Amino acid sequence: MSKSLEMVKLAKTALEDKKAGDIKVIDISGVSVLADYFIIADGSNVNQVQAMVDNVDEVLGRAGYECKQMEGYGTGGWILMDYGDIIVHAFCREDRLFYDLERIWRDGKVLDESELK
Repeated sequence: MSKSLEMVKLAKTALEDKKAGDIKVIDISGVSVLADYFIIADGSNVNQVQAMVDNVDEVLGRAGYECKQMEGYGTGGWILMDYGDIIVHAFCREDRLFYDLERIWRDGKVLDESELK
């Protein structure tokens, strides 16, 4: 398993542990040099979104992966976590609908559960 796919699995589990909604993993390696994967998830309020991000940071940190940059934590509507190979986008639901990253990155491949096993 690749390092970036291992990071994806850890981050996805950390998001699930905090009851993140509609978690999508998009393989963007073929369409962008930004990262290999985007993970997009949402929460019902700012506190939940911040808790999701805190858990991802803790779980990936324990596994030896360092967040290179984090944006938006103070407002909590859209928090971006850059781990180099993966980028985690945690949204409040309304902001996720507004920015619609899935549409913008539709050339990427959305992974299903079987590909994350």
